[in-house]
Amino acid sequence: MRMRVWGSALALLVAVSMGFGTVALAANSSLPESVTLSTGWQLQDAAKVTEAGAAVASANFKPQGWYSATVPGTVLTSLVNAGVYPEPLYGENNRPDKIPDSLSRTPYWYRTVFEVPKTYEGRHVWLNFEGINFSAQVWVNGAQVGTMKGAFKRGIFDISSEVKPGKKVILAVLVSPQPHPGDPHEHTIRDGVGKNGGITAIDGPTFLSTIGWDWIPAIRDRDTGIWQKVFISASGPVLIKEPLVTTDLPLPKTDTADVSVQAKLENITDTPQKGVLRGSFGDVTFEQSVEVTAHSSQVVTIDPKNTPAMHMDHPKLWWPNGYGPQNLYKLHLSFDVDRKSSDSKDVSFGVRKFTYAVPDSENLTISVNGVRVFVRGGNWGLDEAMKRNPRERLEAQIRMHQIANLNLIRNWVGQSTSEDFYELCDKYGILVWDEFFQPNPSDGPDPDDFDTYMANVRDKILRFRNHASIVLWCARNEGYPPKKIDDALRVLMSELEPSRLYQANSADGRGVNSHGPYHWRTPREFYVYDEAFKTEIGSVSVPTIESIRGMMPEKDWETINDDWAEHDFAKGAADGDTYPAMIAGRYGKVLNLADFVRKSQLANYEAFRAMYEGRNAKLFHPTTGVITWMSNPAQPSFVWQLYHHDLEPNSSLFAVKKAAEPIHIQLNEANGEVQVINNLDAPLQNAHAHLAIFNLDGSVKYEHDFDVTAAASVATTLGSVAWPADLSPVHFVKLELHDAAGKLISDNFYWRALPEHQDDLKALDGLSTIALDAKAARSDAEGKSLISVTLHNPDKEVALMTHLQLRRKRSGERVLPVYYSDNYVSLLPNETRTITIEAATSDLRGEDALIVVDGWNVGVTASSAAGVAVATNVEAQVDYWPVTGLPMVGAQ
Repeated sequence: MRMRVWGSALALLVAVSMGFGTVALAANSSLPESVTLSTGWQLQDAAKVTEAGAAVASANFKPQGWYSATVPGTVLTSLVNAGVYPEPLYGENNRPDKIPDSLSRTPYWYRTVFEVPKTYEGRHVWLNFEGINFSAQVWVNGAQVGTMKGAFKRGIFDISSEVKPGKKVILAVLVSPQPHPGDPHEHTIRDGVGKNGGITAIDGPTFLSTIGWDWIPAIRDRDTGIWQKVFISASGPVLIKEPLVTTDLPLPKTDTADVSVQAKLENITDTPQKGVLRGSFGDVTFEQSVEVTAHSSQVVTIDPKNTPAMHMDHPKLWWPNGYGPQNLYKLHLSFDVDRKSSDSKDVSFGVRKFTYAVPDSENLTISVNGVRVFVRGGNWGLDEAMKRNPRERLEAQIRMHQIANLNLIRNWVGQSTSEDFYELCDKYGILVWDEFFQPNPSDGPDPDDFDTYMANVRDKILRFRNHASIVLWCARNEGYPPKKIDDALRVLMSELEPSRLYQANSADGRGVNSHGPYHWRTPREFYVYDEAFKTEIGSVSVPTIESIRGMMPEKDWETINDDWAEHDFAKGAADGDTYPAMIAGRYGKVLNLADFVRKSQLANYEAFRAMYEGRNAKLFHPTTGVITWMSNPAQPSFVWQLYHHDLEPNSSLFAVKKAAEPIHIQLNEANGEVQVINNLDAPLQNAHAHLAIFNLDGSVKYEHDFDVTAAASVATTLGSVAWPADLSPVHFVKLELHDAAGKLISDNFYWRALPEHQDDLKALDGLSTIALDAKAARSDAEGKSLISVTLHNPDKEVALMTHLQLRRKRSGERVLPVYYSDNYVSLLPNETRTITIEAATSDLRGEDALIVVDGWNVGVTASSAAGVAVATNVEAQVDYWPVTGLPMVGAQ
């Protein structure tokens, strides 16, 4: 079906068709494809290059002694890849005696040679930089074509007069680091992690955290370099710029949606240009005739007022993780002159509506499509310390947030900006609390270059604002921006972002609060707070023993020393210096590294589950959100993470996954109540809950059943636990929630000490070692290996914190990343659990799969099946290693 509707001011053709409209409206001549410039780059210290830019960018220039460069990538990444410096994030390689801090003050030349495709003949040729840190001079075939300033502003240059299709092009870029790289503090056991930040903040739009923070050491080049993609593209006389798609729903109804498309058409020639703007998404197509005068631009808007087809029936909505599917539409825009494509843009968007307030609260309450969303999020300081984060790695990071039932990432100070980041958050339903480039006022001065700062902010908004996942823009971390910047941002929001919330301060306003604490605390302490929306709260989060050994040399494994401090385990907000004593006091004396990891996984699970369950307990009355500090590590670390830098999750991720279930049963560890947390917009009716308490010997001491009706978007208290009198000093609590049909919705498992010694869990060390029965099966399809492991506890005691890890059988090496349906699970006597595991088949490298098992008191009876085997993780067992006491050295 096709329908024609003529507008009143300009000729407007709207076509609605069933799948073939875009073909019918296609132009005769399409644009040539863009070409990414990722190979052939070379790099050299500018002080070693005596020639000027015109000469460096000429064919006569012969690079001598230049290094092969990694683009996209930083200067230090290139030099590491070239063998000049060792891997900075391993051991103490990052110390200034091995990698000089002078890199942060050194400009570098980048140079490459490429060819413009012959298909670009007769078109404008554009050179595109998606990001350079911090400033750059760009030269093409001996001519300077432009400059760039600020890490987050694109550089787009018309190089048509300097190049010829089919001919070689010399591109040279002089990249300079930020003007104020500062003097970093070295992380040591004696001095701790030191002061966060410093003078770098004065430069505004850059990776200001790379001077060093309590979660990252100083990166010696401050991430200077061509850190994002470089490509060339072609266009005709008229460009499509700054496209914007907005959607609106007639809440509370969601059965229709209004979609508006706005784009700026810019004529870059000396003569007027007539053409047709075409667009399509879903089953909707439209076109509009436009004339743009010479060297001018015109904004065109397509909306339901002039185009009835933009009023959609039964739209496919985009939802955050846990609330519905992540449906996305792809808008294709093109502008054709004389039936030849002049420019085109593809824009991915979601139909959804954000609101930020509800009638019964003054606190920030994010609703999507009319449904209240309890924000369960993670802070990102940097996606990776040296910006080495290709899409495949980034997808694993964001997918693990989805697996953990999180629904938001806070892009702290805007340090993790890239197109892939936003696209993947759209895909996995992860909302983005997005920020600009100012830290806490105590961590650095205000930006001193207002124009550069605002230019980078503006470009960031224009570049990413169509992404469904961005839920709000925040001006500053833990402080208000200077009035001049705040005023300018408010004007910018009204111009560019009228539908999203502007939050000036990440720690104030609308019930929002930050400021930690960031150290390990007992579960009950996470239930004590007075803020509604918590943007930062954290804990130590120790990785697996394999991850620890992979990040430092063997000489440092059994001694807590400066290598540990370099990886954030020292005096500071995380209290790394007192954490070992806490572990020993709570769970028993630490015997060696294996014992430290074993006990720390218990501590991880307790703290990270309570971090979310404590907020669950007051769901929307008053709590509306909690964001852990942090979910993603920028470097190999001992603190503030759900998974390690190598992408192996620790118990923290599965603790959060448990606490953040859409419908969840929990024990309130502050007051002993059993609660059902219903995050969804529909009530839970005729459900049933079961409580069982077990002594340390595995015997059942108490059971109780509850009938459950749980209203939507609220925490329902079922009652207080009637603790029996004859409990062992440490005992276990098992909770199960079944729906009306008897299907298990949620379960939960706690270890608990008697109130008179509530922080003494040492009796857990009296549990017998249990060899679990295991059956595994493997199937490979579509590039994935799916493995199911069924575990059975044949013993009379509890198998506590059972941990599975996927390896390649012949080499014994870990497969990473891996996606587990659950992990660190505890099995009651005679209980059976099945865990599914997914990995890329290519990551097994042709070997059979090996599942190794460890835990608090867990081994496994070896077994095998086609393509997969199960065995005990021997090297994770405490008694496999000598007793060292894991001393801390260097404190004096």
